[in-house]
Amino acid sequence: MSWNDHLVVLPVVLPLAVGAAMLLLNESRHALKAAMSFASIVALIGAAVALLGAADSQPVRVYPLGGWPAPFGIVLVADRLSALMVLLAAVLALAALAFSLARWHRAGPRFHSLLQFMLVGLNGAFLTGDLFNLFVFFELLLAASYALTLHGSGTARVRASLHYIAINLTASLLFLIGAALIYGVTGTLNMADLAMRIPGTASADVVLLEAGAAILGVAFLVKAGMWPLGFWLPATYAAASAPAAALFAILSKVGVYAVLRLWLLFFGGAVGNELLLYGGMATLAFGLIGVLASQALGRLAGFSLIVSSGTLLAVIGTGEAAATGAALYYLVVSTLGVSALFLLLELVERSREPGADILAVTAAAFLGADEEEQEPPEEVGVAIPAAMALLGLSFACCGLLVAGLPPLPGFVAKVAVLGALLAPEPVPPSAWALLALLSLSGLAAIIAMGRAGVRIFWATQRSVPRVRVIEMAPVALLLGLCFALTVAAGPAMRYMQDTAQALYSPRAYIEGVLGR
Repeated sequence: MSWNDHLVVLPVVLPLAVGAAMLLLNESRHALKAAMSFASIVALIGAAVALLGAADSQPVRVYPLGGWPAPFGIVLVADRLSALMVLLAAVLALAALAFSLARWHRAGPRFHSLLQFMLVGLNGAFLTGDLFNLFVFFELLLAASYALTLHGSGTARVRASLHYIAINLTASLLFLIGAALIYGVTGTLNMADLAMRIPGTASADVVLLEAGAAILGVAFLVKAGMWPLGFWLPATYAAASAPAAALFAILSKVGVYAVLRLWLLFFGGAVGNELLLYGGMATLAFGLIGVLASQALGRLAGFSLIVSSGTLLAVIGTGEAAATGAALYYLVVSTLGVSALFLLLELVERSREPGADILAVTAAAFLGADEEEQEPPEEVGVAIPAAMALLGLSFACCGLLVAGLPPLPGFVAKVAVLGALLAPEPVPPSAWALLALLSLSGLAAIIAMGRAGVRIFWATQRSVPRVRVIEMAPVALLLGLCFALTVAAGPAMRYMQDTAQALYSPRAYIEGVLGR
């Protein structure tokens, strides 16, 4: 077998092996760990790009672990959507890693291993072909995220982490109960096999099946941040360190991914449309109110993620493949934009006063250190002249992305979504309501970002922060990718539409997994 045959399992095995190997290294070997982590993520990006490129010629690639075919064995499945999500997670991880090298990776133990293990959970969740292993990978990424939320210590982080852990443990329990009910009725947890068996469920078992699916849906919607289940998200993400928060930008999209994948595969989008549509609209309304009300920049970014999740859930709930394709383009753009914003906020906050940093590393956060004895870590890299001008330009770009204004791809995404929603004749009232909410969310974002920008860059006397190239480079990378998506909007949108069409016509997925 060639290496190409193992391409599907590589995004899971590679970070798992590298993360485990780094656990054996002394905690003082920061440079070696950083090099290993960087090499692993670059290789992961290469594998994700290869999977993405192979999706056109081979839309469904199946990797049976241990050689056991589905539905008897565990399988990993790569299609257009999973390859896209693996690539997005790897890009965010690269940006978070690069930003952390200035100082954050030394602010607590096992940062690099935790980053790799979180990638294992993310990639496994995107690639797995059965419900039980989806639960396993969810728990792995959540366990790593619990530790990363606490990274750097501090009272605010501990408080937010306790809330985050309690909510997600409850969601995990619901996940397990829902999966158990579905298994009890159907006798399988393989996703493709479930898609074949669910339509033939005996009438006496339909209630149990629907109860299991509903409980499973609640678990996914908690992770997606749907109102009123997503109240925990803004405070948790605002308290996390900048690189952790930047990577966490994709966590809510894991819930959206699970809803999209399983809802269309099991029920063909025939049930639950109104729940997703109106629940997404309520989430969107909650998020735009939160954006307007936020005075702290971290909470503003957190509520921007709520707006993103609400938009995606509402558009998916319309049941239109064309709208879902545009929503996938919006998913990528909004995730990159909010991730860049989380990284940028720490740099912006340094200008409040000399040495101030809302997410500052404290001396007590370091291993074996007494606060009186150890100095905060020396930052790594070359300082950037004219830092405030660069920060202001980047902040403006993030504002345009979050608000969905031209010329950045957030505008392209919203226009594509609205075009798909308004295409049917006659246009349903829900489409007009969603159009109004999308317009108001953009207005709210530009008001909130403009207000924050004026306060930061014009209204008060602030010191010029020391911004390092190694910190600004990942922000530039994420914003540069957004500009590239604007230029390549045509090919990117075609890929998203093909992905959506495959999701709404899952026969190829089922046959590819089961070999029928």
